[in-house]
Amino acid sequence: MNYKVWFNGKIINWEEAKIHLLCHCLHYGSGVFEGIRAYQTVDNRGAVFRLKDHIKRLFKSAKALKMKIPYSLSQIEKAILQLLRKNKLKEAYIRPIAFFGGEKIGLYPKDVKVFVGILTVPFGKYLGEEGVKVKISSFIRFHPKSVVSEAKVCGYYVNSIFATTEAKQKGFDEALLLDWRGFVAEGPGENIFIVKNKVLMTPKLNCILPGITRDTVIKLAKDMRIKVKEKDISLKELKNCDEAFFTGTAAEVTPIFQIDRKKINKGREGEITRKIRETYEKVVRGEIKKYRFWLTYFD
Repeated sequence: MNYKVWFNGKIINWEEAKIHLLCHCLHYGSGVFEGIRAYQTVDNRGAVFRLKDHIKRLFKSAKALKMKIPYSLSQIEKAILQLLRKNKLKEAYIRPIAFFGGEKIGLYPKDVKVFVGILTVPFGKYLGEEGVKVKISSFIRFHPKSVVSEAKVCGYYVNSIFATTEAKQKGFDEALLLDWRGFVAEGPGENIFIVKNKVLMTPKLNCILPGITRDTVIKLAKDMRIKVKEKDISLKELKNCDEAFFTGTAAEVTPIFQIDRKKINKGREGEITRKIRETYEKVVRGEIKKYRFWLTYFD
């Protein structure tokens, strides 16, 4: 690729971003990351959506891993904006990552050097243009006493790889994991919402990632006077819902048309899902003045 990369404080060429074979994170998954999007707005400018919230979560994840990022929050934010300008991107997926990059065998990362990198690349629809077919995974989401659930840690995503691979090999677009009790948790890289009798419901924060898009949707729904409940959702409730959709930075708002063999809303996007999706798409592009405080412009 011809894009530049920000790595350990410098903007360098793509092919120069290298780590050692003995990198701690490569062996043990000891890194934290964020997925962020930049959008071209209605006034033809580039803007990052909820940048500060994402970087705060990056540092919170690092703290959970007992990792000291050698840059400030504002330095990382400025580096992202600088890199977007350098790569001449108005629409992009942004991946900041901090990881134990030192060369050491052994789990305890004491005195292991922390590396920090940022990528900005073009990125389209993650889960397709319309809706998705979802497979309930035979794998479950981590028990809340197994990991720090609110942290976005590299190693956690092996769980997601297992679930995604299983779903894809069985002909589905995406997986959905249950928690240790059998209640609905989340997708491999997305939060989930369902609608029943015009009430919007989403799993409680117990073993799921507190998604920033999830938070955005809850706020938008409440402003639209849609009743929202955060609750335990059973498999029966899930499959008997009126509507369902995934949320995430990559997934944005993606309707769910089918769960296992059960069609949701006859395999079509529901009314509330459509309203939320269309509103979200306007918000990230600066079409609704009320929510422009979530945008960080960089050109």
